Amino acid sequence: MEIIAILLFISIFVLILYGYPVAFTLGGLSVLYAVCFLEASALAALPMRVMGVMNNYVLIAVPLFVFMGIMLERSGLAGELLETMAALMGQLPGGLAVSVILVGALLAASTGIVGATVVTMGLISLPTMLRRAYSPALASGSIAAAGTLGQIIPPSVVLVLLGSVLNVPVGKLFAAALAPGLLLVGLYLMYVLIAAALNPRIAPALPVEEVRMFVGKDFVRRLLSSLFIPLALIVAVLGSIFTGIASPTEAAAVGATGATLLTWGKRKLTWKVLRHVMRETTHLTAMVFIILLGATTFTLVFREMNGDRFLVEWVQNAQLSPCMFVALVLLAVFVAGFFIDFIEIIFIIVPIAAPIFNKLGVDLIWAGILLAVNLQTSFLTPPFGFSLFYLKGVAPPELTTAHIYRGIVPFLLMQVLLLVLIFFFPHILGFKGNCF
Repeated sequence: MEIIAILLFISIFVLILYGYPVAFTLGGLSVLYAVCFLEASALAALPMRVMGVMNNYVLIAVPLFVFMGIMLERSGLAGELLETMAALMGQLPGGLAVSVILVGALLAASTGIVGATVVTMGLISLPTMLRRAYSPALASGSIAAAGTLGQIIPPSVVLVLLGSVLNVPVGKLFAAALAPGLLLVGLYLMYVLIAAALNPRIAPALPVEEVRMFVGKDFVRRLLSSLFIPLALIVAVLGSIFTGIASPTEAAAVGATGATLLTWGKRKLTWKVLRHVMRETTHLTAMVFIILLGATTFTLVFREMNGDRFLVEWVQNAQLSPCMFVALVLLAVFVAGFFIDFIEIIFIIVPIAAPIFNKLGVDLIWAGILLAVNLQTSFLTPPFGFSLFYLKGVAPPELTTAHIYRGIVPFLLMQVLLLVLIFFFPHILGFKGNCF
């Protein structure tokens, strides 16, 4: 029976790679295996599991954070931020790339929607960077990498889903992810500044006249409008979580309301915009939850077949230490990220690994942050990195796929470096990682 459980896992993975819908592959194939190999009573607990998902208060944060991100994207906030940062950093070698990374960090803490961030920055910044003789690889790499920061910098939908699967408080995950997220931003900035200093031709500074044109007469007002308002929203959302005033779900509601008011204040809130935001939020939320229900079915059947017990015994017989097992899971997630989406990885691999983490006494907050950073790389790894697809879709014809792949490699290496730092030196970033 344990071998059949492993075959179920492999079958699901193969069918997903062939392009079958994830939710229906997870749920449908699991039910089929249960009918063929288990007693009829094995699925009796499934309705209760489904109701458990539907009644999970923490998961209400998912549609609220998605709504907040899409609403802020429609408010035109990204464009204003990019113009403001270009004016502030333009005279610095590599200044445009620096402004892209800083804007990516600010948007990550306020929207967290990777596709919207990459597309917006690609449309606004990429033509300017190429026109100013920036290296196509550096320009595309900085935009694609900065757009994925929303996966690790809270509030992040990835962290909400990981908290639900690992059964750890989402607020603690948010607090733990802040330092690694800021460290990653620092690594990106350091790379861009060093690369521009060593070779100014790949990232020249903007001419003084163009910076003055960016500044204009009402620069101070625009600076306050484009920076203060989103920062106030970030503080309201994250501050309320970290101080214990509000739960992540309540803070998500504050963020959604604040984003709506911000869009209204910028006179961008129309019935058309509201319909678009609500439709997209419903679409993304339905996709996440139907996959979650399929994953719930898979987890139930996998455990009924003693698949989790088989894996625990295998780890014990192989004499794998907690660290070795964590490293093995991270390697599996990294490889899977080349081929499938982060949501699929969260609901297929993590539920299998979570009980073993518990059995081995692994700090789940530490494991959750390692998984979040690892999942972020799935947006950047060729051939199926979604961030690369988004950027290529809005890039000028002269920017080739080879430019994008070449440009993303240094940023991908920095993410791996961050992963190694968190794994080997958890205490530096405040984790209880119990390996070293």
